[in-house]
Amino acid sequence: MAVTPDDAAPMKAEGQVKESALLKLILEIGPLMVFFFAYNKGAALAEWAGFPDTKPIIAATAIFIPTMALSVLVSYIVTRSVAVMPLVSLVLVVVFGGLTIWLNDDTFIKMKPTILNMIFAIVLMTGLYFNKMFLKMIFQEGWSITDRGWFLLTVRWSAFFVFMAVLNEVIWRNFSEEFWVNFKVWGNLPITMIFAIFQMRLVFQHPMPEEEDEVAG
Repeated sequence: MAVTPDDAAPMKAEGQVKESALLKLILEIGPLMVFFFAYNKGAALAEWAGFPDTKPIIAATAIFIPTMALSVLVSYIVTRSVAVMPLVSLVLVVVFGGLTIWLNDDTFIKMKPTILNMIFAIVLMTGLYFNKMFLKMIFQEGWSITDRGWFLLTVRWSAFFVFMAVLNEVIWRNFSEEFWVNFKVWGNLPITMIFAIFQMRLVFQHPMPEEEDEVAG
């Protein structure tokens, strides 16, 4: 069966969405995998670079910073836009990672996820206080739901970011450095993805009225 231009358009759009989602996933996971690899090979990398006394996490941080910058740059080149979260994360990685390397103190890079999550939580909750739903401003082109739905999503994500900030503090202060690195790479993203998937039920429960009419029709 021949594919007409009208038929091909949705297929092309669907392919672009899948490609965009895959690229986003790669750009999010890539820097973390580089950090994980650099940490495990940090001693050898530091010795090869002429700094044999450098701790693995310092060496991993030194590699993580340009990797994050490259990830954001590639995202901009491909999509001609940069999402807020990766951009804020990059700024904090540069600041806290730079302090980690400069002062030879890994406390800063370990606290970065805490600061990042609390920034997002505070921004979202401050927006609600001033009757501004920043999630709606960012995602309204993809999701068409009621203001009540956006309000509930904002409250849930705010609570989630606070939870992740507290969880990071508990882990880096009470567990080994290796455990924290493994959690950063293999724990953060899966937990976030699982939480996001569970929020889809709320999205479906609060469609815009016109969409409810179409479903009823």
